[in-house]
Amino acid sequence: MNTTAFDSQLFRNMFGTPAMRDIFSDTAYIARIIDTETALARAQARVGVIPAVAAGQITEKANVETLDMDRLREETEIVGYPILPIVKQLAEQCGDAGGYVHWGATTQDIMDTAVMLQCKAGVELLSGQLDGVRRALVRLAAEHIDTVAAGRTHLQHALPVTFGYRCAVWLSALDRHAERLQQARERDLMVQFGGAAGTLASLGEGPEGLAVRAELAAELGLRDPEITWHVARDGLAELVSLFANIGGSLGKIAWDVTMMCSSEYGELAEPFVNGRGASSTMPQKRNPISSELMLAAGKLLREKSSVMLDALMQDFERATGPWHLEWATIPEAFLLLASSLHQAEFMLSGLEVDVDRMYQNTQLTHGLIVAEAVMMAIAPVLGRQEAHEVIYEACRAAIESKGELKAELLKHEDLVRQLGADRIAELCEPAGYLGSAKTMTRQVVDGLAR
Repeated sequence: MNTTAFDSQLFRNMFGTPAMRDIFSDTAYIARIIDTETALARAQARVGVIPAVAAGQITEKANVETLDMDRLREETEIVGYPILPIVKQLAEQCGDAGGYVHWGATTQDIMDTAVMLQCKAGVELLSGQLDGVRRALVRLAAEHIDTVAAGRTHLQHALPVTFGYRCAVWLSALDRHAERLQQARERDLMVQFGGAAGTLASLGEGPEGLAVRAELAAELGLRDPEITWHVARDGLAELVSLFANIGGSLGKIAWDVTMMCSSEYGELAEPFVNGRGASSTMPQKRNPISSELMLAAGKLLREKSSVMLDALMQDFERATGPWHLEWATIPEAFLLLASSLHQAEFMLSGLEVDVDRMYQNTQLTHGLIVAEAVMMAIAPVLGRQEAHEVIYEACRAAIESKGELKAELLKHEDLVRQLGADRIAELCEPAGYLGSAKTMTRQVVDGLAR
């Protein structure tokens, strides 16, 4: 029975992707637990803690496919954790070598390391998806570097921009997120091996304990930490907080696109797929479904980040409860970001841009969008404050008369004398007041290739 959006047959691909679900499935998790146990045996054999023959047998015979899953589920509910039930069955599978399974480890060592292996695969998948979204934005920014659009502040026309500039702003945040993701991968994906209280006392006071941990890290491709992190959960909290940050940036894109798809703006449309975004009653509807899902994912990811920050507060050398919050939160955070990135790449790769409508919309305020251009042109003569007051009055008159700003400016004899009618007309053209928008857009677009 499916009970949540994450496992629902109806909604699951709106709140995750098949590839990410595979990484965080029960079967994959148990397989990563067995990977950790067998890698631990090999690491300990290399250091001389257990016999090499035993490590070989454990590696050969430990098998997720022959586990009794019904027994595992029942015993996990009794114990509260899956490791002891799994170790029991692995020991049975490995015969004489079974006594060396889980040597010197504690439950959290294995569970944390298994989760880290899942996170490692998940981050790799997310990195590829993020690159796909960035490539789609590079194409849009480059293609529309000259596409004039209304810049909006507080939802009102401010100054002209280009749609390419807007896309480049979106892209710049995702470029920084790509850097953060790489840094987090190197910093946070750590092996866990410390024993009951994290001190590695089970392997004695010699160098063997730390040597085993280093070998285990190398075996699994994880970082070897300076000290046990059983109750120092900042790494996982950082990952999920970063996902919330990325989800927020994707949500910003989704919010902009959603508004630009509205009938009043009419500047964008999500890719056409027959029936996508349709209404059960209104045949004309083409709702921005991908953007809506990105917005939902962004909001849910912020909640996941909050939970992980709560889980940071753990007692002494083993948490009494907060650890369990991670079990529900981490897989869902990966699923949500994977879904948002999937929707973003689909939407941006096929986004329909109405260049003419964008330009037409710059004319909605009858020239007011370039009021600053005129003010800055006359400011060297009148001084900035007086120039502001003169243009402010012209704008007020244009608004009250519902006329053109240019017509009001041409009524002002001092302005005409100082600037000339042709210069005033030139200043009232939105494409002539873009500042460094194109240069900055090129810098962002070219930055992806550097």
